[in-house]
Amino acid sequence: MPITVQNVLDKLMEPVERIPKTVDTLKAGNLGTEIKGIATAFMATHKVIEQTIALGANLLITHEGIYFSHHDDTEFLEKDPVYDEKRRLIIESGLAIYRFHDYWHRYQPDGIMAGLIQALDWQAYIEENQQAVTILTIPPMTLAQISEYLKVRLGIQYLRYSGDLAMRCTRIGLLAGYRGGGSLCIPLYEQEELDLIIYGEGPEWETPEYVRDAIKLGKNRNLIVLGHMESEEPGMSYLSQCLQSMFPSIPTYFIPVEQALQVI
Repeated sequence: MPITVQNVLDKLMEPVERIPKTVDTLKAGNLGTEIKGIATAFMATHKVIEQTIALGANLLITHEGIYFSHHDDTEFLEKDPVYDEKRRLIIESGLAIYRFHDYWHRYQPDGIMAGLIQALDWQAYIEENQQAVTILTIPPMTLAQISEYLKVRLGIQYLRYSGDLAMRCTRIGLLAGYRGGGSLCIPLYEQEELDLIIYGEGPEWETPEYVRDAIKLGKNRNLIVLGHMESEEPGMSYLSQCLQSMFPSIPTYFIPVEQALQVI
């Protein structure tokens, strides 16, 4: 019996109670289409869409939106040539594109976080998986050593930090994506006795400024900022592994995305 787009979506949503208002919808294509191949990516860039088509896959699962808007607002893109060309490519290809964001984050543990921890090879150091943060206890390393480790494991060219590079850290709070706000992160230092928080991104005037003041007062509190895509892309690589196990007869691919912001 052929496996359809609907079959894949049902399987992906199965572990989580239905979310009434979600961005996780089929953005292009038809639910009844028989699957020939599946590609996963953090972002459905123009290049990723072309690569998916070239691979012979006809379902692309993306974590973020297609048209530069979290809530699929495209009014501001009317008559924009970049939007028009991308939309034309998708329609003419017949590609089905599904956004898998809210449900993947609701998995237990969070699917994006599970992929990030796997990429870092830190599974053995997990103390607790909370809703938005994973608490880890690693062998003592300086902030500089941890930074180099992260760059190698995640293939990141550069990182941003706040703190003392010579300071040794062992208790870490890990948060993927846009979870770097002060109201979430700052209390964790005290509550979880953290030496270091690593997150994807957040307001620069909140947690980084708190860490700056903490270091001035002699507190062992540090921060590393990975970048949003850099923190979440491993979770989409992990998803491709899960899909291959769920549907072993279907070719499954992970397509990495180049960093949108480059270093000058």
